[in-house]
Amino acid sequence: MARAIATKKIIDDPQKLSGPEKAAVVLLALGEDHVSLWEMMDEEEIKEVSQAMSNLGSVTAGTVEQLIVEFVGQLSSTGSLMGSFDATQRLLNKFLPEEKVENVMEEIRGPAGRTMWDKLGNVNEAVLANYLKNEYPQTVAVVLSKVKSDHASAVLGALPEDFALEVITRMLRMEPVQREILDKIEQTLRAEFMSNLARTNKRDSHEQMAEIFNNFDRQTENRFMAALEERNRDSAERIRSLMFVFEDLSGLDPSGVQTLMRAVDKDQLALSLKGASDDLRELFFANMSERAGKIMREDMQSMGPVRLKDVDAAQQALVQTAKDLAAKGEIMLVDSGGDDELIY
Repeated sequence: MARAIATKKIIDDPQKLSGPEKAAVVLLALGEDHVSLWEMMDEEEIKEVSQAMSNLGSVTAGTVEQLIVEFVGQLSSTGSLMGSFDATQRLLNKFLPEEKVENVMEEIRGPAGRTMWDKLGNVNEAVLANYLKNEYPQTVAVVLSKVKSDHASAVLGALPEDFALEVITRMLRMEPVQREILDKIEQTLRAEFMSNLARTNKRDSHEQMAEIFNNFDRQTENRFMAALEERNRDSAERIRSLMFVFEDLSGLDPSGVQTLMRAVDKDQLALSLKGASDDLRELFFANMSERAGKIMREDMQSMGPVRLKDVDAAQQALVQTAKDLAAKGEIMLVDSGGDDELIY
């Protein structure tokens, strides 16, 4: 069976190019030896030009010469240019950190798929539904008629019921959609949804830093937190609010405390409680039998003085076990912020 070959558009008239597309042609023509021009742009401009570059296709030599007459001698041996994802990424790698390049390219590419409708099929149904619920029902009907039926059903199930029923009604009455309308919907999705999808799904840097701080020993944590407070108090407070520390185990319900105690070594628990607040100690003791509590207290007393770093290590291990149990759905963790406080 013969396979169809997709052809790239050919640009032969500079008047048809937008500003970012013209900039993309010039930068491609100059090549990797003139990356300093990219450094003059801010991140949003880089993304805009990169987007244009990756979708550029073939540009005739005549068009290139008209755009940059002053460089016609250099371009005479080039003949034509081909804008592609690889060419764009290669240029960006010359002057941006690898992580930033990946973020820019991820935003350009969007979800996997050759067409817009393929890409939408790889977007989580809840994310897509959250965007579509603000559109006109007729627009949503067109969009869902273009994606696979299993994905359309999942998105409909995630939409508000009355809105979903209206969309279904529109889909049942739908007539063939004009190419111009379909193109406009595709352009809107690409500009407003796909371009923002990677950005909205990015993990908050403060959350990531809170996890790093959680793994510091107490002295290192205090040292870095104090230094950060001097430089950026807002960031320090946000990180502190996102951190889950040993004392936050006080938010466990009785069932959660008992599940955690069954999952940890008794010596490790005793060492952890050695450095705990009185309230947290009593929470654990209250969920032990009288005999088990007596033995635990005797074990803690027999330890004598213990090193702070050993207590920190035991408490971090206990917190990690609690997080593992929470990930499995066996216990519920709540922080000290109060937003997740349980009401009985």
